Amino acid sequence: MTDRPWQTALWQRLRPHVAVFDAPLMVFLGLLMVLSLVTVYSAGYDFAGRFEGQIRNFVAAFILMWIMANIAPQTLMRFAVPIYTIAVALLVAVALFGTIKKGARRWLDVGVVVQPSEIMKIGMPLMLAWYFHKHETMIRVRDFLAAAILLAVPVGLIAKQPDLGTAILVLAAGLYAMYFAGLSFKLIVPVVVAGLIGAASLIYYGDRICAPDVAWPGMHDYQKQRVCTLLDPTTDPLGKGFHTIQAAIAVGSGGVTGKGFLQGTQSHLEFIPERTTDFILAVYAEEFGLIGNVILIILYIGLVVRGLMIAGNAPSYFARLLAGSIALMFFTYAFVNMGMVSGLIPVVGVPLPFMSYGGTALGTLGVGAGILMSVQRHRKLVQT
Repeated sequence: MTDRPWQTALWQRLRPHVAVFDAPLMVFLGLLMVLSLVTVYSAGYDFAGRFEGQIRNFVAAFILMWIMANIAPQTLMRFAVPIYTIAVALLVAVALFGTIKKGARRWLDVGVVVQPSEIMKIGMPLMLAWYFHKHETMIRVRDFLAAAILLAVPVGLIAKQPDLGTAILVLAAGLYAMYFAGLSFKLIVPVVVAGLIGAASLIYYGDRICAPDVAWPGMHDYQKQRVCTLLDPTTDPLGKGFHTIQAAIAVGSGGVTGKGFLQGTQSHLEFIPERTTDFILAVYAEEFGLIGNVILIILYIGLVVRGLMIAGNAPSYFARLLAGSIALMFFTYAFVNMGMVSGLIPVVGVPLPFMSYGGTALGTLGVGAGILMSVQRHRKLVQT
């Protein structure tokens, strides 16, 4: 039996707004979400409603992704400056009279409690993509200096809250936009070399600069302790080093094949802190082992590579910079969290993308994925 004419006509009208998802991107996202639900179920076994909450978070992220996929890149470009300006204004408001929780001033109560730094994760690449698009015909050194100022203001405000993890993500997103805009390696290499020298010096002089009477300019005591604990977690095994040590034990005890679903002793005996959020990778690695980790890494590589492919085929300079920045932002999320859990970098509170429990972060990630799908979809529309 064939469809009725009115049903066919209705579907023809709805189809452009429903079939907006990029198939390869959805495969990687879908598999990550499945792994997330499996791991959250195990990690949150003792947390009533945590599994159901993650399902709701994914539904909300999916809706945001669908909305963003239906918005053309040209429309997003018109909102770039207002979004950035509002986000900076909210960050200033947070600094002046934000809500303090656990010693950090990161939230603003405007009837509902919002975290403006999350807005800036998308607002920053939007703004810099718009800025470089406006100067596309002749981008000069002064344009990169202006972009650096646009980047430094929100990063400084976020770092002051303090929220080093989000500051790193926003900084990385901005630097990616600048790189795709043509930032010269002559300016990149000295910064990388300086960073390597700084890291080597930190390791070599660790015992001296980590002494209790040595203050680190521009950093809070807890931030200093996180770095020093990274150098030697055993100096405070029941305090600042507890996270790193227990996560390392969980990851290592998983072996090649893992202990099996719901069989992770470190997580179910509550040795792993924040096991459904920042340290969910430790739970996953303990239960699914090296093989599970390799699968997870392949999914993230596929997600990032597909995002970069979308950026490379983008219909405009703005869309190319925006998509490239968001694709590499996903990489930064995964790299920082995995490095944090494995003890390679300090604990900075960055969730594992599309895996960790949490509504706000998943919402931001959903918006980012939706933008990638919008760029891909409208490239096809331009071609046709």
